[in-house]
Amino acid sequence: MTDFKKTITETAGLIEDALDEFLPTQDGPLGRVVNAMRWGALDGGKRLRPFLVIAAADMFDAPRARSVRVGSAVEMIHCYSLIHDDLPAMDDSDLRRGRASVHKKFDDATAILAGDALLTQAFEILAEEDTHPDGNVRCALALELARASGKAGMVGGQMIDIYAEQKEFDLAGVTQLQRLKTGALIRFGAVGGGIVGEGTDDEVAALSAYAEDLGLAFQIVDDILDETQDAETLGKPAGQDAEMDKATFIKLLGMDGAKSKAAELVESCKAHLDRFGDKAEPLKGAADFVFERKN
Repeated sequence: MTDFKKTITETAGLIEDALDEFLPTQDGPLGRVVNAMRWGALDGGKRLRPFLVIAAADMFDAPRARSVRVGSAVEMIHCYSLIHDDLPAMDDSDLRRGRASVHKKFDDATAILAGDALLTQAFEILAEEDTHPDGNVRCALALELARASGKAGMVGGQMIDIYAEQKEFDLAGVTQLQRLKTGALIRFGAVGGGIVGEGTDDEVAALSAYAEDLGLAFQIVDDILDETQDAETLGKPAGQDAEMDKATFIKLLGMDGAKSKAAELVESCKAHLDRFGDKAEPLKGAADFVFERKN
């Protein structure tokens, strides 16, 4: 696990540097939205989704310059979603990654625009030739990220989550919710790495199956941490799920049942990688990291 933490820290640094270059500071009124984008995207987070892109692409010997760009794009989408999630109309959170959320640091309108701008810039990055010389690969990446981000992915999952606040959801319903809300972008991380690395259809399918289980395990652990850790450790408000009576795996399975399910999913997702041999060790390390994380 020590080697994995070193690896994910190194790749997080690559993404941090890339985001800094993609979002140069500006003067004047435009500078305000850029500063809000930077506040929401820089200096924080595990960068798990771009790590998955880079680790998957490395298995196919893809140039790092390409996978870092794809990783930066998915991280921009993730950061935009967090900016919008924190707004008063959504989760109404004042804290993100241990500091003021974007709408508290700036204002609601600027936070909305900053999220919108990160969303659109992600696709700008994927469309540029530097991401991959083959236009078909760039189109495939954009298509996958659009599906993962929109109504059939993260946005759809968020809508179901809001609806679930007024309805009782069973395990199947909560599983669908989280496969979309949290799992879709995690899935893109692994699949996007396979696409930019020009893996075969079967190889990309194996990465997709891995990430499906990983995303669900990630959310179960998130539910556990929300109930067991404090705000200082999490870097965001704790106990919100219970306070809002949200449909969670804890609520449906109990604490022991949720931990058991997460462990089962971690083993399942690692099994999907057996075909890749030792090249998949970083991705297997990500599964253990997801299960053992404290924030």
